[in-house]
Order: sequence, then C-alpha cells, then structure tokens
Amino acid sequence: MTKSIALSLVLAASLGLAACTGGTENAANNAANSAENASNAADNAMNAALNAADNAANAASNATNNAANAM
Repeated sequence: MTKSIALSLVLAASLGLAACTGGTENAANNAANSAENASNAADNAMNAALNAADNAANAASNATNNAANAM
C-alpha cells in the first residue's frame, strides 16, 4: 500500500512539474522515470526490512544453538 501511495505522489509531483516545462515528451519521460525510481526505492526499502528480519531470526537461532551447545 505504501508503494502505491509513494508512486501516486511522485507521479502527481512529476506531472505538476511537467506542466510547467512545456515539453510533453520530456515530461512524460521524467514522470515515468520518477515513478520507476520511487518503485525501486520502495522495493529496496522492503528488501532491507526483510533482510533485517532474517538477520534477527538468524541471530536468535545462533543464540539458541550456542546455549544448547554450552550444556
């Protein structure tokens, strides 16, 4: 959901700026590039969150294994 909100905001901002430039082809390209950049940023943020969760799970598992091995 946050990805669609971010894309909507970037697209609206890009179209607003495009209206001021006067070049519709460049404006469309800029809007598409901005939307793609926002999408990539959202994907990167999601991947970072997933990696952090995996790292936390691995750390918990390692702590459990270390405790079991200490017995």
